[in-house]
Amino acid sequence: MADNGKQHAPHRGDMTGAKALWATLANHGISTVFGYPGGAIMPVYDALTFYPEVRHVLTRHEQGAAHAAEGWAKATGEIGVCMATSGPGATNLVTGLADAMLDSVPLLAITGNVASHLMGTDAFQEADITGITLPITKHNYVVRDVEELPLIVAEAIRIARSGRPGPVLVDIPKDIQLAAFHGEIPAPHARPEAPAPSPESVERALELLRGAKKPVIMAGGGSLDASAEITALARAWDIPVITTLMGLGAFPSSDPLWLGMPGMHGSVAANRAISEADVLLGIGLRFDDRVTGRVSGFAPNAAIIHVELDAAEIGKIIRTHVPVRGDAKQAAQLLAEGAQPTPRPEWKAQIEDWKSRTVTPETYGAGYAVKAVVDRLRPDDILSSDVGQHQMLAAQLARFEKPRRWINSGGLGTMGFGLPAAIGAGMAEPGVRSVVIAGDGGFQMTAQELATLKMYDVRNVKICIINNSFLGMVRQWQELFHEKRYSEVWLGDSNPDFIKLAGAYDVPGYRATTAEELPAAIDAWLSDPKSALLEVVVPHEHGVFPMVPAGAALYEMIETEPVRSPDLSAQMQDAAEEASEA
Repeated sequence: MADNGKQHAPHRGDMTGAKALWATLANHGISTVFGYPGGAIMPVYDALTFYPEVRHVLTRHEQGAAHAAEGWAKATGEIGVCMATSGPGATNLVTGLADAMLDSVPLLAITGNVASHLMGTDAFQEADITGITLPITKHNYVVRDVEELPLIVAEAIRIARSGRPGPVLVDIPKDIQLAAFHGEIPAPHARPEAPAPSPESVERALELLRGAKKPVIMAGGGSLDASAEITALARAWDIPVITTLMGLGAFPSSDPLWLGMPGMHGSVAANRAISEADVLLGIGLRFDDRVTGRVSGFAPNAAIIHVELDAAEIGKIIRTHVPVRGDAKQAAQLLAEGAQPTPRPEWKAQIEDWKSRTVTPETYGAGYAVKAVVDRLRPDDILSSDVGQHQMLAAQLARFEKPRRWINSGGLGTMGFGLPAAIGAGMAEPGVRSVVIAGDGGFQMTAQELATLKMYDVRNVKICIINNSFLGMVRQWQELFHEKRYSEVWLGDSNPDFIKLAGAYDVPGYRATTAEELPAAIDAWLSDPKSALLEVVVPHEHGVFPMVPAGAALYEMIETEPVRSPDLSAQMQDAAEEASEA
């Protein structure tokens, strides 16, 4: 990276609020901040020149900064930091904050604001960002006293990382940034230990597991840091394991006990096992609607054990028979210690039958292309996705042996997430290949972050665009549930030449349009010494299956793609052209 003229740290007598901010971040081990400057945060950016130990990454949009910070946090498990100015800069962070809140990502967002005496006057580029973000942050602050600024930042970092992680915002008026600071820079807070589950709840859970004839474990995003303990637990009891979209990697996919992902686009084995289980042990998950399907039909025969750190999630959606509030690691260890494995030959035979019903894509299309890409992943590679059909296909087809190798937007489903998140993850782990699979629609929402790759000469990000010329997931729903009225989903007549677009940012581009071209294109893309883009042009109409329709129970899933009439592609093309002409 080019020298930005950074100076030596200032003397104590020269300390301002802005410098105290950077000193606090550096003292807390923050090495990288993603952001975008502006008038109301200019003193902070001026002070940055005195703190070479903190790298600032200039993204091309504040939303990109937030998602890059999320990618950093999801890959490392440590806090991600983003920064923006007031007004539109701050509001451009909102999507990333909401995304981090729903996916429990530790994030610190720092915003500048107009001077204190102007707040509430509708001043230029003023926005009540703490009011706006109150529902989508764990906590937020407006700094009113410069002497409190480092203490607030330290407390924000503690809150973001502790308990169930999440985003915290600190809003700093411009006069506070400029004010002289005379205090001390606080030491980092010790990370509080998560509460241990009560012995009574663990014993009740053990009683259910000992009597279970059809048990199943379901691990969510809150179980990623308890991967080793959950793996030992499952093997000790010989219980099959399902990992949610957010929990992929919490249990090794190569283990015969792994059943895949549950929910709307979950595997046959996972959804059937949930529907037939008599005991379901959920660890670190919130029973999201995309996991449960119709709540009244979810695990209808099962007693539910719910291990969860956040008490608000226990019993919120699914009736819990045995709540186990506490740390997932400790709970898994205690449950493993009490293991009494019981032979269950009929249950195991049934599980194997369901697993045999997995369909591998054999016809050239989106699924075929995604499988060709994910089959080339190495165990340490990070795979990010944008949101849409390609996301679900990647989740179905990729195989993860360890946690924090899968990064996606689960709860909010944010199109545009994939590229900046992959950049953040790639910068966090420069020695690891950071692969992102995106759609032609979502990629264009944050395509400007190709400039970030160029500016910082990031060489380990590999971008794959699955180009079906449609907003594919919306098109699939319109085909199945709206009588094939393809409204506002056709992109084919306005998509850019993605290879030329990448080339404009000095990112090498490769393209495949057939199954025969795909292997060589993937080889060239992955072997390129720079970050590179691969466009795979696929047919329009392929869907993602299995699929549980909205409002249906998991056992009502559509296991395979319906047979289409031969003229469906022509109908879709005609409808798209008519919509374009209109």
